[in-house]
Amino acid sequence: MDTSDPDLLPADLLPEGLEDRLPRAAAAATRVMRTIHGVMEGHGYDRVLPPMIEFERSLASRMAGITSRRMFRFVDPQSLRMMALRSDITPQIGRIAGTRLAAAPRPLRLCYAGQVVTIKGDGLDPAREKLQCGAELIGADNVAAAAEVVAVAIEALQAAGAKGVSVDFTLPDLVDTLAAEALPLAPGQIDAVRRELDTKDAGGLVDAGGEAYVPLLYATGDFATAIDKLAAIDAGGALAGRIAALREIALRLDGRARLTLDPSERHGFEYQSWFGFVLYAEGVRGALGRGGTYRIAAPDADGAGHEGEVATGFSLYPDALIDLIASAEPPADKLFLPLGHDRAAADRLRAIGWRTVAALSEADEAATLGCTHVLGAAGPVAL
Repeated sequence: MDTSDPDLLPADLLPEGLEDRLPRAAAAATRVMRTIHGVMEGHGYDRVLPPMIEFERSLASRMAGITSRRMFRFVDPQSLRMMALRSDITPQIGRIAGTRLAAAPRPLRLCYAGQVVTIKGDGLDPAREKLQCGAELIGADNVAAAAEVVAVAIEALQAAGAKGVSVDFTLPDLVDTLAAEALPLAPGQIDAVRRELDTKDAGGLVDAGGEAYVPLLYATGDFATAIDKLAAIDAGGALAGRIAALREIALRLDGRARLTLDPSERHGFEYQSWFGFVLYAEGVRGALGRGGTYRIAAPDADGAGHEGEVATGFSLYPDALIDLIASAEPPADKLFLPLGHDRAAADRLRAIGWRTVAALSEADEAATLGCTHVLGAAGPVAL
């Protein structure tokens, strides 16, 4: 089919990267989101509901590294200012914390869930609309905050049905920290060294002037082994504080999930500072979420951002988990109510969790409507 001419496309074709969730997947999405929120709420995180659309400047100025080029943008016909459809909810939480809840006691615990949209997909994932659920601990970025945030993220995924959860720790500001003194780099070399570390290219690192950074490529894998390798590389002690913090965080997690380390990983860590982590689960393609420590910028009237509050948080993107759960679970029981059924009995059954489908005519049949049971005189009868 020729997709270059919009007049030749079916009228009901969805844009690339967008999809409908049909009943089973929609039900699974609702359960997963409700479960994740329940875990966050249980740990004292209060839910907020920011809008889908904000002024572009507000969305792009709250976090270092966030730009509006991934956002759908348009002019607001009312204010004539540029607006954007959110691609990440975290900056909105930063705005709420820095304005409406600026006087609230710290540390401030907030959580959220909603859809985010980007102009194009990320890497091998073509999806442009995703469900994002997360929690932000604002006013703290120490070891205790990091350990709490990682533990809540693990618990939320496990409660939602994820198996074999693993956490990959990283140090997003690793190159900046080492380049300052321990392993000096010229300002023009820093971005190139970061890029070659991201691609795990030892030859590229050498060509970029980062030969001293090559050993970092091998300080990866199982946390206990990799952290020892990282400590051995850190002869000057520039990373001593971060290494000690990582060890303490791992100790506090106490076997909740498999822990690994990739200290130079930066993909997806546009605004995190000294600590970051990525979440995975068995049977789920790609990462289920990521988080870490960061600063919420405090924009001036001209939109320029300045360092504001510290924070620690995580964002989960559970769509792949939802797909796995929806495809693996059996259809839910559904009770057919014949014409003239006992309404009081049906009310009682719904009150204890039954889903009912009432006949609207003599032509309605239980099997045709996907029912597993029929209401009889003595109660539900399996088909």
